[in-house]
Amino acid sequence: MPAPVIYYIRHGETSWNAEGRLQGVQDIPLNDLGRRQAAHAGNVLGDLFARHGRDKSELAFVASPLIRARATMELVRGSLKLPRDGYALDDRLREIGYGEWEGATLPEMQLRDPDLYARRQAEKWTVSPPGGESYVDVQARMQDWCASVAADTVAVAHGGTARALMVALGIETPLSAADLTIEQGAVYVFRDGALQKYS
Repeated sequence: MPAPVIYYIRHGETSWNAEGRLQGVQDIPLNDLGRRQAAHAGNVLGDLFARHGRDKSELAFVASPLIRARATMELVRGSLKLPRDGYALDDRLREIGYGEWEGATLPEMQLRDPDLYARRQAEKWTVSPPGGESYVDVQARMQDWCASVAADTVAVAHGGTARALMVALGIETPLSAADLTIEQGAVYVFRDGALQKYS
């Protein structure tokens, strides 16, 4: 039996995204552009469902518990003319924790701790900021989440969890995924061991 299809959407932009600040598990709301991106992703998803003859009411919907992901999910569901609150939350989808680095920009971290910054740039998948997570940690929880997905699912989460999911599914390697840009306002479709992006 084929694995369920995952329609994955990264949350829309926040003010911290725009400023290049590491958000991690901080609850930063969407900005105006982020709300437009979320609605656009919902329209892209609606077009995909129409093209593939999918009934949107038959899919599972799940989001990270962070406010930026929940707001994105509600705007996506609004675009699909579905009740805004008809989705589940799963803590495994939360963003990678940046610990003491949260709220700072990468140049600020480079100034504050150049040795750790250089080590993390060289080994981004395995080195974690103080009090934070490594991508290895996030990959393990995304692998666990993916194994629990029983039906075709729309998931709204984060850039870090998208990279970890790509590695967990064997689509990318830790080296190739570490610096991948995950687009806001796009839909990433994981199907049959492959990945396609629609925007």
